[in-house]
Amino acid sequence: MTPARGDHEARRRDVSEAVWRVLAARGFAGLTLRAVAAEMGASTGLLTHYFPSKRALVAHALEVLDERSEARPRPAADGARPAGGLVMFRAVLLDVLPLTERDAADNRIWVGSWDAALADPGLAADHAERYRRTRRRLVEYACEAQRLGELPSGPAPEETAAAAQSFVLGLVVQALFAPEEFPPERQTALLDGYLAGLAAGR
Repeated sequence: MTPARGDHEARRRDVSEAVWRVLAARGFAGLTLRAVAAEMGASTGLLTHYFPSKRALVAHALEVLDERSEARPRPAADGARPAGGLVMFRAVLLDVLPLTERDAADNRIWVGSWDAALADPGLAADHAERYRRTRRRLVEYACEAQRLGELPSGPAPEETAAAAQSFVLGLVVQALFAPEEFPPERQTALLDGYLAGLAAGR
């Protein structure tokens, strides 16, 4: 008997939560159908009803991470309307950095996923699209910041976005490997210094 759609979605949510717990405890190297089934107290047979292979499970795990990132609250200018321009450009970049324990855990999992993604063209394409989507948001806010006079009008917004994303991704790696050298306040200060350079046209 085929499960009702509501039951199916509820079970997928259970799987998603179990996937997250396994990732948080073991990283991508420890993400297996057997480990997730054990975390749920279920059989691997039940799990393969929803995810027929480890690749499908990994793809779902990346979607779960993406959803968690998108669900984060965004800043507002006055509590009523969304902030824009350089305020949101900065907010998007701050959102990438491991400034809290949860953010650090999320970033460790993202970095751990690079190995699996580089070995799988489909997963690599999904990763590339995620980074591309972030750049599109940065381009939007860079354009607005230029209109507002917060950023110089000379550099192409696409290049500004690509360089800024590269800067924070490099900072993520530094902070993950040397958290004592790159605490949250230093990460924020480094980003603000970088943005000040952009605003000054350097």
